[in-house]
Amino acid sequence: MGFSGHLVFARSSRPLRKSPVFDGAEDAVDLDERRVGGWQTVQLRQGTWNVERLPAVVDWTGAPACVADVSDSDLALVTGLDTTGRRWQAWLNLDAVARLLVEEPDDVDDPITWLYTPAFHEAVRRKRAELDQAIPEDAEGALAWAEAAGVHPPAERSAVEKLLRSQKPFAEDLFRALLDTLGFPRPTNA
Repeated sequence: MGFSGHLVFARSSRPLRKSPVFDGAEDAVDLDERRVGGWQTVQLRQGTWNVERLPAVVDWTGAPACVADVSDSDLALVTGLDTTGRRWQAWLNLDAVARLLVEEPDDVDDPITWLYTPAFHEAVRRKRAELDQAIPEDAEGALAWAEAAGVHPPAERSAVEKLLRSQKPFAEDLFRALLDTLGFPRPTNA
């Protein structure tokens, strides 16, 4: 079983997990991934935090922030917010996302059996194509957010799109790779 929870990425001169935003989240863990400029990541288990608190992180830090909502290490929904309130989202590990988001037809008698049918695989293919169409807009949003965060020079949109289409066994690794691709300094312990 993989990790399910949130990875919150923000800039602060103080330890991010000490923010009042994380009060009551005893499981908040500073990941040993500090980056130049005060960028850091806090990991929280599922059910102890939610993405609706992202504006409070931005307010507390005075800088753009993002959060990856990770499900069993298989997939993640990344949500970013800048200081003007502009928001963006992108899915990571689209094959797993497509399988999760496919709607089961009403006439299915056995949901487990349906997972092995050609109809299911076709539905997943169509959902994956739908998700793929959103990638250029998702990449634009991510790049605008990174620029608002002070990342210069900006990343190439094609590199961000390629990463958003890529697959890795762990969504957490894709999240870190997304931050690297957007141009944030690599972790100082890397």
